[in-house]
Amino acid sequence: MQTGKAVPHFGLGGDIVNKPVKLAIISTGIAINIIGSMVSSTVKLPIFLDSVGTMLAAVLLGPWPGALTGLLGNIIQGVLTDPASIPFGVVNAVIGLVVGYLSLKRGFEDYVTPLLAGLILAILCPVVGTPIAVYLFGGVTGGGVDILYAIFLKKEMGIFTSAFLARIPANLVDKLLSAYMVMLVIRKFPPAMKMKRASV
Repeated sequence: MQTGKAVPHFGLGGDIVNKPVKLAIISTGIAINIIGSMVSSTVKLPIFLDSVGTMLAAVLLGPWPGALTGLLGNIIQGVLTDPASIPFGVVNAVIGLVVGYLSLKRGFEDYVTPLLAGLILAILCPVVGTPIAVYLFGGVTGGGVDILYAIFLKKEMGIFTSAFLARIPANLVDKLLSAYMVMLVIRKFPPAMKMKRASV
């Protein structure tokens, strides 16, 4: 017997959608991630724009398909254009898990849940990503966040601290922007595409 307050979970569960549709959503998420990352890298923005597709897949399909979307997106991008993105697939997978579980518990149409996602990921992503950036790439990864890294490094904060601090504001802006973009997309979905309510 289920207890607790029911909240809407916006997604396409395994009992609702078939494998081709799931694959289409994951593929679309991967493409969105790669395009966003390429735009950010080309313009040298101090944000990443590589997790919108991950978040969208996580909200529609759940945490693990979301994590798979993030991981595969980085791997494919690494093979096609930027090998340095491959190790950071772990970070993108974490994003899928966090957003997916938040969506399961709270839905993703209100203004609070994307805010929670952004705040959590602003800390969690640097925790996971900074060791990768420092120990594999010396803190410099070729993106716009390197500008913030250089600023902190000039203040003699050390490589690890500088890389970590640079990623907090970059991730905060990036994840909030990405989460609210996904929220706006989900709000446009017809009711038939929104999963049954889940209890918390």
